[in-house]
Amino acid sequence: MESRLSDYIEQHCSPEPEYLQAISRYTHLHVLNAHMLSGRVQGRFLSMLSRMARAKHILEIGTFTGYSALCLAEGLPPDGHLLTIERNDELEPVIRRHLALSPYEKQIDLRIGSALDIVPMLPLEQQFDMVFIDGDKREYAAYLDIVLPRLKHGGCVLADNTLWDGHIIDPLYDKDAQTQGLRLFNDHVAQDQQLEKVILPLRDGLTLIRRLGE
Repeated sequence: MESRLSDYIEQHCSPEPEYLQAISRYTHLHVLNAHMLSGRVQGRFLSMLSRMARAKHILEIGTFTGYSALCLAEGLPPDGHLLTIERNDELEPVIRRHLALSPYEKQIDLRIGSALDIVPMLPLEQQFDMVFIDGDKREYAAYLDIVLPRLKHGGCVLADNTLWDGHIIDPLYDKDAQTQGLRLFNDHVAQDQQLEKVILPLRDGLTLIRRLGE
């Protein structure tokens, strides 16, 4: 039933561009942990949200093979910019090849390394309208701490995998480091009164956070 429902949802969402279809096919055929790809439904959500937010400057933590970066870039104005950070240097040639398939290659700045090293080195005046967090689950709370000072008031953060295939509430995963990291992040977000937040049961859980203030 769940598989049939997923198929139904996909059939009733907007189509993805052909270059995203090609990225999805390549990832599933040639890249380990292909399930990490955002996929059509979440990709269309990211694209729509970036358009609705009129985001001009976007930060992504966790590029994987470039699919989600290109979905987010669809909402950028011609002078907009997306900075995406990927820790796995072995994926760099794949990512750059995939970005080149799209019309957004020149608007995307790919950096290889740890976001915990790269983001704090950015000038504080470099502010973002939107941030997408999809990196190491153990570091989600740390990611949030370093991006909030660079998030415009009224800007939003999207955090992927925050329900973690149900492990988030499963005591069998109490000692799992990634589950612990996501629980810490979810609690951290829930307790921060300067953040408006909601967890969407989309795919593996997607938390939408808005920084309050003018």
